[in-house]
Amino acid sequence: MDSKKVIITLIKINYEINIQLMTALKPYGISIQQFNVLRILRGQKGVAANLSTVQERMINKMSNTTRLIDKLIEKSFVERIICKENRRKIELFITNKGLVFLNQIDPVIDKVEEKMIGHLKNQDKEKVVSLLKQFDFS
Repeated sequence: MDSKKVIITLIKINYEINIQLMTALKPYGISIQQFNVLRILRGQKGVAANLSTVQERMINKMSNTTRLIDKLIEKSFVERIICKENRRKIELFITNKGLVFLNQIDPVIDKVEEKMIGHLKNQDKEKVVSLLKQFDFS
């Protein structure tokens, strides 16, 4: 099989996955990128994150992280605190409202993910991940 067919198949699968996730998140008024930021901040377990930490962990590195965070602040899902000692240092935290929101939509996303790949055996899932990790982007 030639490389182009593999790449085209991956692009198509990526597109379909994104459509499924966007469709599931749309009724909640949140984008995939905003959802990703919330999960990153939840993973901090109460420890402050800064903008560069969030950007490093983002799935989509092309996202305008500042704009995403501003939208999440407007929704009261994220809190931005300016450090008193260093006014240039900004600390980000997920709010209780953000945690409650994630707990509400986690089962929705779990269901979508299960629908897409739940039919695969665990060893097949591990094989897919292993194969994908072999990509060379250098």
